[in-house]
Amino acid sequence: MKVAAIIPARYASTRFPGKPLADIAGKTMIQRVYEQCKQLPSLDYVIVATDAERIAPEVNRFGGQVCMTASSHLTGTDRIWEVVESLNLAVDVIINVQGDEPFIQPAQLQLIIDCFKDPMTQIATLVKPIDDSAVLFNPNTPKVILDQHQFAIYFSRQAIPFLRNEETENWINKHTYFQHIGIYGYQKQVLKQIIQLAPSKLELAESLEQLRWIEAGFKIKTAITNQSTIAIDTPEDLTLAINIFNQNTYGNERL
Repeated sequence: MKVAAIIPARYASTRFPGKPLADIAGKTMIQRVYEQCKQLPSLDYVIVATDAERIAPEVNRFGGQVCMTASSHLTGTDRIWEVVESLNLAVDVIINVQGDEPFIQPAQLQLIIDCFKDPMTQIATLVKPIDDSAVLFNPNTPKVILDQHQFAIYFSRQAIPFLRNEETENWINKHTYFQHIGIYGYQKQVLKQIIQLAPSKLELAESLEQLRWIEAGFKIKTAITNQSTIAIDTPEDLTLAINIFNQNTYGNERL
């Protein structure tokens, strides 16, 4: 099985313009994401996909592979498919690694790759058990419910499932809840199909792109990780990331 990791990286950002070039302990964010991916031997390709002329020279500087893409893409999914097509990548699985995830662990990427050992897997992603009520009831943290084979049934910004006849403060102790970690793997032919789908009603209601795929009948396999990730969306997130690197504690968390 041949696998490519593609890292969408945009310079424009409402909350944090230029964040892929932000410095984290002496390296740009995009370099840190790229180097985390390159640690995994089972990846045949690691490619940065960008529409920004400012990002491409930085990737070239640290010796990475970069592919320029159109600026008109509405989602990272569309952007990574352009890379697959333009480079004519002969791969079986494509992993979409967010360019603002400098703490992504190689073992987490391997978990996604391993999902494709199941022939029923069309799309794969990561989930993490929730142990904090603040996370459970935070609408900015998508939750997911799974079937007995660890395929996703539904994603929501609400706490799901609803526990009838239980006080909400007790939910965290009465049921195993999962948060979604937004890293995806796709069969190549499935990726080609899903980029042609129109936005769905559930997707628009929850503002979660993966609901478009579920509504269309695609199956999303999940792998469970105990490792947190930190997406850097704001300058405040960057400060936190720098502190974590300086403390050198993040990598000690167990997968």
